[in-house]
Amino acid sequence: MKIDTDSLQVIHKKDKERFEIHVGAHIAELTYVAQGDTILFTHTGAPPELGGQGIGSKLVQAGLAYARSKKLKVKSVCWFVSGYIKRHPESIQA
Repeated sequence: MKIDTDSLQVIHKKDKERFEIHVGAHIAELTYVAQGDTILFTHTGAPPELGGQGIGSKLVQAGLAYARSKKLKVKSVCWFVSGYIKRHPESIQA
């Protein structure tokens, strides 16, 4: 399944502490825990049908943009988020 990631909308479900992208019946997600002035990213997941197309990166970009907008410190226990930040250190700059 080829996906145009530019056309996808990231949905922030603040009450569930997660960001989602819906593609047909599939849902990709980035979960987090809000802890005072810190956001802890805990998991990024996508069904195999959505893998390898930049959807995870789009979720992480949205999560980090949210953290910047709220001036939150970023922590991660998710290998995908940690890897993204390592490759794009500017993404956590205010």
